[in-house]
Amino acid sequence: MAAPNVIVFFTDQQRWDTTGAHGNPLDLTPNFDRMSREGTHVSQSFTCQPVCGPARSVLQTGMYATSTGCYRNGIALPPDSRTLAHCFRDGGYTTGYIGKWHLADAGPGPVPEEQRGGYEYWLASNALEFTSDAYDTVMYDVDNRPVKLPGYRVDAVTDAAVRYIDSPRSQPFFLFVSYIEPHHQNHRDDYPAPGGYAERYRARWTPPDLAALGGSAQRHLAGYCGMIRRLDEALGRLTDALQSLGQLDNTILLFTSDHGNHFRTRNAEYKRSVHESSLRVPTALRGPGFDGGGHLPQLVSLIDMPPTLLDAAGLPVPEEMQGRSILPLLQGQTQDWCDDLFFQVSESCVGRGIRTQRWKYGVVASDRDGNRDSAAERYTETWLYDLLADPDELHNVVDLDSHIEVREVMRARLLRRMAQAGEALPVIMPPGALRQAQQLNVSEAEARS
Repeated sequence: MAAPNVIVFFTDQQRWDTTGAHGNPLDLTPNFDRMSREGTHVSQSFTCQPVCGPARSVLQTGMYATSTGCYRNGIALPPDSRTLAHCFRDGGYTTGYIGKWHLADAGPGPVPEEQRGGYEYWLASNALEFTSDAYDTVMYDVDNRPVKLPGYRVDAVTDAAVRYIDSPRSQPFFLFVSYIEPHHQNHRDDYPAPGGYAERYRARWTPPDLAALGGSAQRHLAGYCGMIRRLDEALGRLTDALQSLGQLDNTILLFTSDHGNHFRTRNAEYKRSVHESSLRVPTALRGPGFDGGGHLPQLVSLIDMPPTLLDAAGLPVPEEMQGRSILPLLQGQTQDWCDDLFFQVSESCVGRGIRTQRWKYGVVASDRDGNRDSAAERYTETWLYDLLADPDELHNVVDLDSHIEVREVMRARLLRRMAQAGEALPVIMPPGALRQAQQLNVSEAEARS
């Protein structure tokens, strides 16, 4: 069989629970849900940096944002970085990038060639939210000439992707399609759905954390849902195009997002927090190696996607990549997979955290600036959530005397994962005075779950 084509369908700021595969009752994502059923559903998928630029650096390089230096927005990917584009080009692929980049330091619009991560075909803006609006899409071609595309922005980007797929070529292709939706439109703090779509979702189902905490959800959720519905229709259009061209069965398709959206319930904006609403993202794959893979229950990070795509395409995985391919999991080889997940937080704070199937633990360096400092020598335990008893993370138990042993276990896990990520080991301080727990007791076995 010929080498498979590879497409990444990448959304911006999409919560995992917007999908029917995760129980959303609004029927926003029939195409994603079908892809999850027929392909592989990575049901516990997380970003390792809940903000745009750092997350994108991870997905392009397979390295943590602190390893590439792109720990916050506005830092260009180092020109010597080895990206997915380089790996696929070395493997005989032609490469293309369409949409939002956010890994240059040259402003929101054109991206200098040396900052494009090695992609050949190019139709993109560094920060698409600043060079376009819902019905006014402007991106820049390989010669940095502005290109104005007709239609709603999701459709404009999808049209460009379909044209790329339909172009005659003798090589397999790797195409990265990066949408801005369902990210807010910055200059007016709005979630602009296509005409008539937001109206479908007003006063409908609300995720439990938003129902409890409010934030800006009442004002923004309907438009956000409308944007997601149109994105899912774009996913359907893309798969239809592949099918009509006879390429669907030989194309690996990854759907994922850079981070989620907590609608101002955890800090003053929409992301940059340790909570599931910021960290957890929808992820599914289809195509060779993934069709019939079913439901994958293990904790998987965005950093695992680059080696997964290369592995599935039969290409070597660079030694410097810090994630792992999930293909062995689909073959039943689960014994060596980590049972916890490491993440870093920047800009809103200098934070680090670890998540297991049951516990979420986060630390913060309160004397450091998240826009200026990438790491710290000293952190304080700040968050601990029991995801079994409190899946919506409404009750922080970090300072309860009943959970001292949990903190000890999670602290050791975090330090181990920080070392694996190449970070210097810090001192982690306890949260301060403890509160007496009411009717809570955690066994040693539960602490390690």
